[in-house]
Amino acid sequence: MRSIKVDFLDVLPLEDQPIELVERKGVGHPDSICDGVVEAVSRGLSKHYLEKFGAVLHHNTDKCLLIGGKSEWKFGGGVIIKPQHLILGGRATAFFDKQKIPIDEIALNSARDYLKENFSEIQPDKNFTLEERIGEGSVDLKSVFMRTGMPKSNDTSFGVGYAPLSTLERLTIDASNHLNFTSKIKAAGKDTKVMGVRKEKKIILTVACAMVSKYVKDIGEYIKIKGQIKKELTGVLSKKTDMDVQVEVNTADDIPNGEVYLTVTGLSSEQGDDGSVGRGNRCNGVIAPFRPVSLEAVAGKNPVNHVGKIYNLLADKIAAEIAQAGAKQVYVRLMSQIGKPIDQPLVASLQLIGDRKLENKARQIADYWLEHVTDVTEWCLDCKVNVF
Repeated sequence: MRSIKVDFLDVLPLEDQPIELVERKGVGHPDSICDGVVEAVSRGLSKHYLEKFGAVLHHNTDKCLLIGGKSEWKFGGGVIIKPQHLILGGRATAFFDKQKIPIDEIALNSARDYLKENFSEIQPDKNFTLEERIGEGSVDLKSVFMRTGMPKSNDTSFGVGYAPLSTLERLTIDASNHLNFTSKIKAAGKDTKVMGVRKEKKIILTVACAMVSKYVKDIGEYIKIKGQIKKELTGVLSKKTDMDVQVEVNTADDIPNGEVYLTVTGLSSEQGDDGSVGRGNRCNGVIAPFRPVSLEAVAGKNPVNHVGKIYNLLADKIAAEIAQAGAKQVYVRLMSQIGKPIDQPLVASLQLIGDRKLENKARQIADYWLEHVTDVTEWCLDCKVNVF
């Protein structure tokens, strides 16, 4: 029997409360770059371990620091003066079965490939310098990792998930993803941040978007592009809600003095902005101060037994299915003990807003996914789940 506790909350769902705040950092934000790179490194190591040894070996590459560079933009162009610097840290298994594993080569290649695949305006070997400082894992944690049977928890930690996402959370994600992946506005760079506020039934999205200078010929065109972004986002998002949606773009601009958000590559880190792992979006894609969260960095942790990763992803999955079963709001918290089987948390806390008849169904859903917790490993290796 698993320790699953179901409670019902006598509070208003967040959607019905008067004020809500939500933030999302886009794929090119310095913190998101770090998250994406370390997850790519973990995935690269995991696949190498599987190919060579038939199993994912112990590693946690969830440490990374992005040190900003220096650039000079001008309308229609610009130059990179000093490249950005990425330091890759963490721990990985470098020797197994008397074989040396090229973790440095795997990590650096994985990082370069991620940068190439996600940022078309950069040249990774020119715009970034990479430094690999990944060390060997501790003996005790590697011992826990190698125990047979159900994976044993790598840490004493907790994961948090909730569902459904509110309208503001969904629109904040949609606005960010539209700019990053769907918009036809060439000048819109990958470094975006969307801050959403809901006041009763009015939504205000403050959007920061690093523009790519070679696609902007003068200040007049910059103003025009800002208007295009505002119009495009307002049109897309207004179709998804009956609430009043207001979009403001690059509000720090001082147009009369020519102080605008232009970059050479669409990344603020080229101009000195720094980043690190775990400071950005939670694994459901947002930073939501009105919600319970775990501060664990999900990206880069091993997908086999590190509950800092597995329990956060699983908690979101459990919450989503309970919400689909009819709950108005679900909060899931999973607490581990180091060395214990990951399918047997110290406690699984389910808090629901909705019909109390859902108690048994909620318990069954949580029990099912804890029994199938090892599915999370496949989700991560096959890129079936987002980690930021």
